Amino acid sequence: MTSTTKTSLVRILSIDALRGFDMFWIIGGSELAIALLALSKSNWALRLTVQFRHSGWNGFTFYDLIFPLFLFIVGLVIPFSLAKYRSEKRLDLKHAYPRIIRRALILFFLGLCVNGFLDFNFAAMRWPGVLQRIAVCYLLAAIIALHVPSRFQLLVIGILIGVLLIGYWIIMKFATAPGIAAAEYLSREGNLAGYVDRLVIPGRLYYKYGDNEGLLSTIPALATTLLGVLTGRTLKSNKSQIFKIIWMLIGGAAFIISGIAWSYIFPLNKILWTSSFALVAAGCSLFLLCLFYWLIDYKGYKKWAFPFIVIGMNAITIYIIQGLFDFGIIVNILIHGFVGYLGPAKDIFFLICFITIKWFFLYFLYKKKIFLKV
Repeated sequence: MTSTTKTSLVRILSIDALRGFDMFWIIGGSELAIALLALSKSNWALRLTVQFRHSGWNGFTFYDLIFPLFLFIVGLVIPFSLAKYRSEKRLDLKHAYPRIIRRALILFFLGLCVNGFLDFNFAAMRWPGVLQRIAVCYLLAAIIALHVPSRFQLLVIGILIGVLLIGYWIIMKFATAPGIAAAEYLSREGNLAGYVDRLVIPGRLYYKYGDNEGLLSTIPALATTLLGVLTGRTLKSNKSQIFKIIWMLIGGAAFIISGIAWSYIFPLNKILWTSSFALVAAGCSLFLLCLFYWLIDYKGYKKWAFPFIVIGMNAITIYIIQGLFDFGIIVNILIHGFVGYLGPAKDIFFLICFITIKWFFLYFLYKKKIFLKV
């Protein structure tokens, strides 16, 4: 991990803002939304509250989008970050590979630390995790993007995405776990991904029968990252902004329609990261990116996005630190004397302070031009 005082001279601010928007819900935004909705006892508030929690099994909520959106953004920036290592005449593998491998290894190790690696209780530790999956998907997607010539990327990576998604569906449907009836191939207890996780992964799993960042489900997660790579390739091109906006809208609609159609035989499931889920999540990610790109980079409305940009510039930083340090301790020190008098607004005020403390920590890093890169 390194600190740098330099940022790219030309940045697509909508990417930083979207990354920050995504991370906002992880640093307390979802809990704040649930607390605000809890003030209303209406049916619409109860229905909307569900959107800020993960689906229990099959289904798709707004909060289910958070991780695939982040993986999509990881892929989105790869064409930009690797640009200096490749040109039409030269491929600088000598410097590209050490950077890619170093980043992946650091991310993977930090993920283990967030999961309790430094407690040295390996038998009870959960080995898979968010950062571990990001590390693996980044490593593979970056190597693919590095080696496939730009003029063939749309075709080659597009075919590869199709192979990953269709192949995962075939594996899950026809290579059932031992002793499981074919009709139960997507059940919580009987799915093949969970069986492989129980067989191979040591320590504690995310749920009793498997892990939501397990081995087989990384296959479609890589497809999510590669869809981000193709989108980044389009944003990096010399095409007009209107062209990019139109194609993001068309691509988003196509992925959502395809994913919903596929879900009738391969249901939307975030824990298994089903192929239908990967497509719907990619479509929603494209729509959000299109909205942010249109507002910030095309229309020039940037001021409203500044709070998200501050978060987005150090998104991995806050994810790691909040996993290792309880910011609630600071909040309690500052407000413990009067927060108990706020009645129903107590939890809301606490969460607002909780998010604000984290934001000011990131703002300090932003002002000092400290951006942790892995």
